[in-house]
Amino acid sequence: MVGKVWRFGDEINSDLLAPGFYLKAANEIMAQHCLESVDPTFAKSVQPGDIMVAGHNFGVGSAREQAALSLQLLKVGAVLADSFARIFYRNALNFGVPCLFFPHYKEINAGDRLSVDAVSGKLENLTSGKSYTVDPIPAHLMEMITDGGLMPHLKKRLGQGKAA
Repeated sequence: MVGKVWRFGDEINSDLLAPGFYLKAANEIMAQHCLESVDPTFAKSVQPGDIMVAGHNFGVGSAREQAALSLQLLKVGAVLADSFARIFYRNALNFGVPCLFFPHYKEINAGDRLSVDAVSGKLENLTSGKSYTVDPIPAHLMEMITDGGLMPHLKKRLGQGKAA
């Protein structure tokens, strides 16, 4: 995938991704307020396949799955971060949002264009020309992500008569 970079700092918490005030609204409305207190333009301007790059502990905070769901609904292509809160990481994968551990996050700027291959772990900053290698997402999780997340993956597997 190739996308524009949206750059964020450390400790982007689940309350920023899915503001509590909107949790009782329809999911699509909630997603339109994703990160509005950090970047008021994000939810209205992010394009399908765009890539989020952040620092330490992305998704920290409450275990609300809506934080990852917001990114799925906004069609974020991937999240690259130095580290992730464990529950957010798993929720994101369950919603089909690839998350890659990326220690070189400080070398990426907002607006850069990145090419990300989550299967091989190859990343290229098309703006600077610099290439990176990270740990790829394991094949069984990439299959789930490609299927659209955990629930679509399970439906597909059960429909084929296979154990999940």
